[in-house]
Formats: sequence, C-alpha cells, structure tokens
Amino acid sequence: MAEAAKTEPNDPNAVCLATATPEGRPSARMVLLKGVDARGFVFYTNLESRKGGELAANPFAALCFHWKTLQRSVRVEGRVEAVSAEEADAYYASRARGSRIGAWASRQSRPLEGRFALEKAVAEYTLKFGLGEIPRPAFWSGFRLVPDRMELWRDMPFRLHERRVFHRVGEGWEMEMLYP
Repeated sequence: MAEAAKTEPNDPNAVCLATATPEGRPSARMVLLKGVDARGFVFYTNLESRKGGELAANPFAALCFHWKTLQRSVRVEGRVEAVSAEEADAYYASRARGSRIGAWASRQSRPLEGRFALEKAVAEYTLKFGLGEIPRPAFWSGFRLVPDRMELWRDMPFRLHERRVFHRVGEGWEMEMLYP
C-alpha cells in the first residue's frame, strides 16, 4: 500500500469489492479502502445499499487491488464483520463536510428519478444541519474484511508471473507458491 501511494496517480486505496447474494450471485464494485491493520481491511458504506444488504445476508467478501504502475495485485478473501460504532464515528467525523451531508442525502443503490432529486436532498440536509455538527446516520457504517486467504501477484517476463498465497492457520499464516 505504501509503495502504491507513491506511484499510483489516483486513489491507490481503490479496490474492487466482490460480494454475493445468499443464492451465490456475485456482484463487484470499486470502493476506497479506509483502513488496514492486523485485524483486516476496512471500508465504509450505506448499510441499506446493495453491498450493505449482500454483506448482511452473506458475510463473506473478496477484495482485489491492482496497481498497474507497480505491476502487482493483491487478492484478499475472508469473513466480513461490522466495525465498532466508535470506529465508524471517528472515520465519519474525519470526512469533508460535503461528504457527510452526502451520506445523509444519498439513498445509495436505490433508483434516482433525476439529478435534481439528489441535489434537492443535499440542499435540504445542508439547511437542516446548518453550521452545526453532522451526526453519522444510523444507516451508514463500515465493514472489516478479516482475511483468511491473501494472494500477492507480481508481473514477471514471459507471463511467468509470481504468485504467493497466504492461508490463515490458527493465529498464523502459511505460504505457498502457485503456478502462474
């Protein structure tokens, strides 16, 4: 991530998030990763969005980072859990004021009758909150993907790429190489 932050021109924290319905129908979209540590990978969303509903019904997901400038990618798979209210509050408070109002105004993933309806909702919430604090909506929070499998891919000459897969075993990890 630190290397990507130095070389990627836009959003080095952009990642493709794949979820699935209870019936197993996959869905993928780009999100921005907002945290990574020993516990996992964190992103935020409207809980009433398509991704929020799919994660509530089927709490497993996959992430795929692709950093073209580095000629590397990382795939992560695992269980998803809700972040704490304190974590969500802290991240929400760090967002730009317009983004916090946008969280209230957007009925994410639901039909939009026209751009004016969104702009009207933004104006209404801007008026409602005025210059005061903008609390985090109850329908907006974050998820942490707790990895049990990670694959690091590196481009190599003649398509003989390097693939290293890490599997969680108890509290540790085991690594194996895969053919390209």
